[in-house]
Amino acid sequence: MARKPVSKRKIFHKYRLVFFNDKTFEEVWHLRVNAFTLLSVAGTLCLLLIFGSMALVMFTPMRELVPGYFSEKTKRQLMETVMRLDSVENEIVLRDKYLYALQNTLLGKDSVTTDTLAMQTVGHEQPDLNLSEQEAQLRREVEEAEKFNFALSNAPRPEGSISNVHFFIPVKGIISAKFDPARKHLGIDLVTQPDAVVVATLEGTVILAEWTLSTGYVMHIQHPDNLVSAYKHNANLLRKAGDKVKAGEAIAIVGNSGEITTGPHLHFELWYNGHAVNPEEYILF
Repeated sequence: MARKPVSKRKIFHKYRLVFFNDKTFEEVWHLRVNAFTLLSVAGTLCLLLIFGSMALVMFTPMRELVPGYFSEKTKRQLMETVMRLDSVENEIVLRDKYLYALQNTLLGKDSVTTDTLAMQTVGHEQPDLNLSEQEAQLRREVEEAEKFNFALSNAPRPEGSISNVHFFIPVKGIISAKFDPARKHLGIDLVTQPDAVVVATLEGTVILAEWTLSTGYVMHIQHPDNLVSAYKHNANLLRKAGDKVKAGEAIAIVGNSGEITTGPHLHFELWYNGHAVNPEEYILF
């Protein structure tokens, strides 16, 4: 019968670990083990130590001490910083577009190059705003449907030079929030179907057509007699800054864009001589 190698046999030899009383030499405690058992216990302890350390780093705040990991607070701060930078950049673009378009409007010039100028200022490429065949067809249908849809009201209106102006209803819907300057709500909210078409309330020139962090896709139109209309939280804009629009012409699609919104609706504002006025006093919704 072949004999096992001495090295392998020694692994399974049992050894006794004995503790004696130093004075009486009385055996207090002993443990019988072999090399294989010691190796197994040591290996198990090493694995437990490794997995315990990994769990401690992955599922406790200690992971923040490891290079490459960020705390939730740091991540939020980074996100807020990025959003603020993006918002500042957009505000600069909006300011340049607004001032350039307003200057050309006051001087009676064509301001169709506003987008190009503003895009070049911040180093962006000019987007392709050409309407598709479907969008053009939709615009024609809306214009035809709203051709004689004036928002006339028999209710008495306040005195003023715009009391007899015939406004188009920007979108058909239900008023969910009324004009309330006390809480800085300088317009009305019209709840309607998603993707409903928004039309210009009067003829004029688009002086602002851009996206903002709080109100999403926004459009401002300068009208005669120092009138300005604003359309906010749109899903898409069909016209750009500098475009001339007619009363009742499709200009945007109702959406839910921006941070301060709770559902698909149009926030509509009407400004006269630099002051916000209640649209319900001039338009029958």
